[in-house]
Amino acid sequence: MSKVASWDMKGTWDGKGAWDTQGRWEEHQRAGLSEAGLRRMRDVLSGHVVSGAVPGLVALVGRGGDTHVEAMGTLHVGGTEPMRRDTIFRMASVTKPVTAAGVMILVEECRLGLDEPVDEWLPELADRRVLARIDAPLEDTVPAARPITVRDLLTFTFGFGAVLAPPDTYPIQTAIRELGLDTTSPGFGPEEWIRRLGTLPLMHQPGALWQYHTGSDVLGVLVGRVSGQSLEEFLRERLFGPLGMKDTGFHVPADRIHRLPTSYAHNPENGELVVWDEAATGKYSTPPVFQAGGDGLVSTVDDYHAFYRMLLNKGTLGGERVLSQASVELMTMDHLTPEQKVEKDAFGDHFGRHGGYGFGTAVRTHRRDLASPGQFGWDGGLGTTAYADPAEGLTGILLTQAAMDSAHTPRLHRDFWTTAYQAIA
Repeated sequence: MSKVASWDMKGTWDGKGAWDTQGRWEEHQRAGLSEAGLRRMRDVLSGHVVSGAVPGLVALVGRGGDTHVEAMGTLHVGGTEPMRRDTIFRMASVTKPVTAAGVMILVEECRLGLDEPVDEWLPELADRRVLARIDAPLEDTVPAARPITVRDLLTFTFGFGAVLAPPDTYPIQTAIRELGLDTTSPGFGPEEWIRRLGTLPLMHQPGALWQYHTGSDVLGVLVGRVSGQSLEEFLRERLFGPLGMKDTGFHVPADRIHRLPTSYAHNPENGELVVWDEAATGKYSTPPVFQAGGDGLVSTVDDYHAFYRMLLNKGTLGGERVLSQASVELMTMDHLTPEQKVEKDAFGDHFGRHGGYGFGTAVRTHRRDLASPGQFGWDGGLGTTAYADPAEGLTGILLTQAAMDSAHTPRLHRDFWTTAYQAIA
């Protein structure tokens, strides 16, 4: 079979099987990837590049001992520098599972408890008030029924997050904007960020509804306070180093900035690509003031493959255990109630109507397309997607530099996943 490259799976995959969706070790010899399926993937993905839907992309599918990578197109619109396997991308919300894994390391060390209040470490979030209703004035509140827990943050049910309404529809949205909490790159550090967040009431009672994103940024602050390190220092020591994720961090150093593509959004009037963030002079070219646990990482396809292989292997990679099997199972199982699933799936088609949500990662609870129930992962608004399917032993990662703010990039992602499942031998 023609392959761009293959990982040595010794020590992480015994050649006999993969974990099924119930966590049982299923003894079997999986064949890997299909040459015909990979040809189909190459043809479909190249069509999106040739059409101009994206300037370029890097795609990876891995199964058993086989890993296949496609790098197509260019780093910049109208440029000649080609996409390469080691191109560094803005991972956006695909950061979230990594932050959750960092939190679970602290849980395993008994420095945090899943169902313990976060008040000790985040006093700014103690003694919460809750809006009487989502459209209420900020003064119209009731006491929180209980404290916020670590589990609430991990499952995005702590009572605060993205609002499914146009900007400034409700007073709480206006307050978020005026406090500078509506940006992925605030001009202040984590201490000031959590202080400002603590001045606002919750939107809902802790544990009531699923609300996107903010929980991961709070977790990043929590990791820093508990560990006594910056979020990046902790993740580098406990995850990136052990997993060999050498190009993952919160900015791109000067000696690697040539590997970062321009990031594009879409003109809402005509759908054309417009520059959102430059490479050498952009927001990821220098260390950020706020290391965002929700969407701040940059990385490569191979670095993220290592992270997802670790999760598929129930916490180990290359003979090194990073997380316990129990922690991985908690991260990748569904924790939402039926009512919370309604709110999650209402968030939008671009971010996967999987049904369930674990810790920092979506969890598929039903077969809606080719993916198996139990598939877990997430998508990033700047054009990234990464999931693993335990039932098939399959990992798929697609990285682009075109945002998910039009139909073009979600269509590319859909086609990638359709062909990824055809590549199963």
